Amino acid sequence: MPDPALHEIGPRLRSWRQKRGLTLGELAALTDISPSTISRLEAGKRAPNLELVVPLARALRLELDDLVPRSVPDPRIPKRTRRIDEVTFEQLSPDASPSQAARITFPSPRPGEAPDPKVHDGYEWLYVLTGRLRLILGDHDIIMGAGEAAEFDTRTPHWLKSAGPGPAEILAIFSKQGKRIHLRAKSG
Repeated sequence: MPDPALHEIGPRLRSWRQKRGLTLGELAALTDISPSTISRLEAGKRAPNLELVVPLARALRLELDDLVPRSVPDPRIPKRTRRIDEVTFEQLSPDASPSQAARITFPSPRPGEAPDPKVHDGYEWLYVLTGRLRLILGDHDIIMGAGEAAEFDTRTPHWLKSAGPGPAEILAIFSKQGKRIHLRAKSG
C-alpha cells in the first residue's frame, strides 16, 4: 500500500512552482524533465520517485521536506506508572526526551520516618499540585503548598516527602540522570 504522503507531493510541487513564478516549460528546462512528466506529477497521474523529485526540488531551491511531507507521529505519551517505596511515579515524557517530566505522589509520612537527603548531577524543578510537600534542601526545611514551585541544583543534598496529613502530588522536571536516581529503588 503506497504511503498517503506521496499523494501530497504533486499539489506541493505545483504550489511551489507557481510561487516561484515558473511555467511548466521553464521548470522543465531547468531540470531536463519533460513538461508533460511534471504536469502528470502535479496532477497525481505519475508516481513520484527520487529521480524526479530531487532535481525538481533543486530547481525550485527547496529541501526535500518541502515537497515530501513528514508524517506526524501521535504526540500522546503512553501512560507508564511505577511505584517505588510507596512513592508513585507517572512518567509524562518520552524516554528519548532530554528533560524528563513526571507526576509524583508522595504518601502520608510514616511516624518516626527520618529524612535521608541524596545528591546527584542535574537540576530539578517541581510544582506542588495537591497536598503539602516537605522539601529538605541543604540547611533548609521547607513546607510547600499547592501552587508553589521550587528549582534547585540536585548536587545540594535534598529530600522530598508529603508533609501530611495526606499525600502530596507534584509535577517534576529533571534530567535523565535525575530520572535514574528517582526511579532507583532504595536498598534495604
